[in-house]
Amino acid sequence: MVTFTPEQTAFATAVSDFCQRETGTRAQRDAWTDDGAENHSQELYRKMADLGWAGINVPEEFGGAGAGNVELCIFLEEAMRAMAPIGGVGPTLITAAAYEKFADDDLKREVLGGVVNGDALSISMSEPEAGSDVGALTCRADKVEGGWVINGQKTWCSNAHYAESILLIARTDRSGGKHEGLTQFHIPAGAPGMEIHQIDTLGGREVNDLYFTDCKVPDSAVVGQVDNGWRQLMAGLNTERLILAAMQLGVARRSFQDTLTFVKERKQFGRPVGSFQALRHRLADHATEIECTRELVYSVAKAADANPDKLMPREASMVKLKATEVSKAMTIDGMQMMGGYGYATEFDAERLMRGAIISTVFGGTNEIQRDVIGKTYGL
Repeated sequence: MVTFTPEQTAFATAVSDFCQRETGTRAQRDAWTDDGAENHSQELYRKMADLGWAGINVPEEFGGAGAGNVELCIFLEEAMRAMAPIGGVGPTLITAAAYEKFADDDLKREVLGGVVNGDALSISMSEPEAGSDVGALTCRADKVEGGWVINGQKTWCSNAHYAESILLIARTDRSGGKHEGLTQFHIPAGAPGMEIHQIDTLGGREVNDLYFTDCKVPDSAVVGQVDNGWRQLMAGLNTERLILAAMQLGVARRSFQDTLTFVKERKQFGRPVGSFQALRHRLADHATEIECTRELVYSVAKAADANPDKLMPREASMVKLKATEVSKAMTIDGMQMMGGYGYATEFDAERLMRGAIISTVFGGTNEIQRDVIGKTYGL
């Protein structure tokens, strides 16, 4: 079983209590999110920032708490278990980690300082013809005197419609292989030449198309090294996949909790439906899978804290794969076990399911995760 230090246990309780107080009811969550149309409330997120949680893993020198991956996972697990509407936290923290690793000190102070105060960030990689195959991207940045001019389209960009800035991956050289000649750029919100168009989804307003038309940025907008963007992306996989895993662990736990409460109370044939073996065994299996996933999440988090510069492609892909598959299975089964009530929008089961299903796609599809894991075994 996962064990925490007394300080970590107290932190988990604090996050849980805050979320219960602020977002404990459906009415409260709807009030934060325009009746569920948004998956993220900046106002709520800034309240968390006031408590020091938005910058929990930002280094102290930039105003953050300087905590490790274990504390980060505790925050995400508890917030998602409480269904706190801060869906933008994942992309924000993933993007912040890239700035921390590769931006110059001035840009770090600007961006990471904003994260500590509750700013949302966005990272833009995917294009209409470049999803899992990121190396196929064609959005280009051409060098001009004093800066770069960006042209092209991006898609499926989370947070872009409310983010303070976007970390853009664009092609700066076409002479080498497809993974060469990629560069990361800091694009402030409202940059001239950038248009943002929201994409309607099952999850509400969360992703966007981006269009760049002669969008000029200065040389100082380069994050890291020119033409080295692919290696920089690979260096962030531990953090990215661990963040996604911790969030879906929280979703799976919430789905299990809601389903368990329902089947204990719902009666058919004169007794609670959870007392029937068909449901009792399914919930026993899910409880076991969730506990195994929790062990994996925190073991990878501890390993990443012990070796912060070590790339762990196998473990990072495993934890993302396992947590999202368990979350998807739990939420689909939970909706099934609740019958028609699980399908009704009055209850949270269908919302949990929608969020869990897409988790197997974003952050690298689970097919890609399996491929990465297989390659680490020489396959």
